[in-house]
Amino acid sequence: MAKEGKVKRAIGLMSGTSMDGVDLALVDTDGDAVVARGPSRFTPYEAGFRKRLEAGLEDAKQITRREERPGDLAGLETELTDRHAAAVEAFLAHEKLGAGDIDVIGFHGQTVLHRPRQGLTVQLGDGAGLAARLGIDVVHDLRARDMELGGQGAPLAPAYHRALAAGLSGEWEGKMPVAFVNIGGISNITYIGADGTLLAFDSGPGNALIDQWVARHAGIPYDSGGAIASEGRVLSGLANRYLSSPFFTATERISLDRNDFLPPEDYEAGLEDGARTLAFVTAASIGKAQAHLPEKPKLWVLTGGGRHNRMVVEDLTVATRHTGQVIIAEDAGLNGDSIEAEAWAWLAVRSLVGLPITYPGTTGVKAPATGGVLVRGRRAG
Repeated sequence: MAKEGKVKRAIGLMSGTSMDGVDLALVDTDGDAVVARGPSRFTPYEAGFRKRLEAGLEDAKQITRREERPGDLAGLETELTDRHAAAVEAFLAHEKLGAGDIDVIGFHGQTVLHRPRQGLTVQLGDGAGLAARLGIDVVHDLRARDMELGGQGAPLAPAYHRALAAGLSGEWEGKMPVAFVNIGGISNITYIGADGTLLAFDSGPGNALIDQWVARHAGIPYDSGGAIASEGRVLSGLANRYLSSPFFTATERISLDRNDFLPPEDYEAGLEDGARTLAFVTAASIGKAQAHLPEKPKLWVLTGGGRHNRMVVEDLTVATRHTGQVIIAEDAGLNGDSIEAEAWAWLAVRSLVGLPITYPGTTGVKAPATGGVLVRGRRAG
């Protein structure tokens, strides 16, 4: 049965800007410390649905109010919710758990539009429908309140990264400042200072540009391990075009939409050189983030799918070689594929108990703020 007392058993569901599927993770937590990280699961989207989601980004450009669902978005929202529900059902069956064993689900949904300057963020996903189907309480829409209070609605994982940093052990214990870098579709960085300072912001393009490039030129969803990039060379002119964006030097750190950086035109590079250049841009963008930090991190912990791209890791290691050490999450005993989903489970519990999930140093919100919408599931018995 569900955990008693302050510790709750939560499932986090995350579908990020890479649009490749649903990450699910189980966490037992009080919303403050991470009590125990449990099993996780990835459920990929089939190619046809992934293409429809990508097409939905065009429909989403018409949105001016969060509740609008133009074009195919209403149908996509229903289908996406069904896929998340099926992922939970399969996970529970595999782990021999029932709905009564889970206290809450943190449901991210699929971001199709994020315009922080307009205070507008849209994640497809029917929280009420998910709760009703599964019979489990659901906390969703975790970004909206932050934006209502002047924040950018992203990133939301930094508070969880700080909790993980506090639990680092062995050779990594006390190695501060530490930076967690999630290389998803967009890359974002969390800085935790020795004095507890918490800063976070999007650092630039992540996997999205590389994924779009290889999908268009090789017909595959991503560059596995950076194999394609390893056969190419960095085109300095193309790289500099990306890295000269005013985004990197602006004093104000803003959260990015997937469409803020677009892949090269076909004539600008061949398959391998394009993949190599975009991997370099991803790493160089992260390196440039150091200019916006109080101190250069002594430890960089890489999470998300981009940590598997060896060219990104090699380039970042070069960019930070004089000040810090680059490791992947697994080196520190973490699961780099499930950290974002774990964060959503942790944030859901934190929302339930009214603790802050965003801070002035993470989203620009005026004061620490909680958030999220709770929908009660219809539990049998």
